[in-house]
Order: sequence, then structure tokens, then C-alpha cells
Amino acid sequence: MRLTTYTDYTLRTLMYLAVNRDRLVTIQDIADMHGVSKNHLTKVVHQLGLSGMVETVRGRSGGLRLRIDPADINIGDVVRNTETDFYMAECFEPGNTACGYSASCGLKGVLRSATAAYLEVLDGVTLDSLVRKELKRGGKTPVVETVRFHAKAYKKQP
Repeated sequence: MRLTTYTDYTLRTLMYLAVNRDRLVTIQDIADMHGVSKNHLTKVVHQLGLSGMVETVRGRSGGLRLRIDPADINIGDVVRNTETDFYMAECFEPGNTACGYSASCGLKGVLRSATAAYLEVLDGVTLDSLVRKELKRGGKTPVVETVRFHAKAYKKQP
């Protein structure tokens, strides 16, 4: 399972807002913190505003803040709302009958169970639980550690 960049940026934005609840933050603050594109974050923030999770304040001293308590933001719900699909393989796509194994294939059931287990784990996580350690530390200047959602390609050793 690989999260899209959009979901990654959404989660990072929510985490930053949760850690900085005592002030309005800007999209530029988040972009600088994570070293990501301000343009991509603008789309993310717009959707978070439409969803009601984030309040956007316009104007010279405007910015963003969470509208919902971090304990009430479920990560499984966020991922479901930001990912376009959970088709683990071509056979999951509606109307696809191209696979010769479809009548007796056990792989589809295994992949469906794996996806359900993945989402079940995310359903047990709130935004609050993701940032609690940071908040206990003080939360003013988050410690940034690079998070990789997928492994880099590697060469097989002879």
C-alpha cells in the first residue's frame, strides 16, 4: 500500500496544525517545515477547509488552525477521504474481467483482507495520538525526521 503525495501532505498539514494549536499558521510555515511545495499545500488546505477540519482566516494576519479537536480526527477517515481508491490490483477495478484466474483466484480475497487490516489499524489512530509525544516535548519547534512511505529501489547483491 502506498499513500499518494496528496494524502502525505494532508497528514503533515494536520499534524503541524495540531502541534501549533496556540496560533494561526500559514501555508508557507508548513511548506518550509516539511520542504514541500506551497502550491501543492494550497490545494490540500483548500480541501481541508471544505471538509470542516481546518478553519482558514483571510487577510494580512490570517492563517490556518484546526477547527476540530485532534482527538476527534480519525486518521483512517482522513486516508479514506484523500485516497482515490484502494485497488490493490487490476482485478479490483469495477467491471474488470480480463483476468483468467478471476473465477477461482484466492489472491483477491487476500489483498482485500490486507487492505481491510491496513485501514483497521488507521481507524484506531487519532491525530491527537500522532502528535501527543511532540506536544509533551513542548511542541513549539517540532523535531523533523524524514518519513519515507515507500522503500527506495535497491540493487540485488551478487
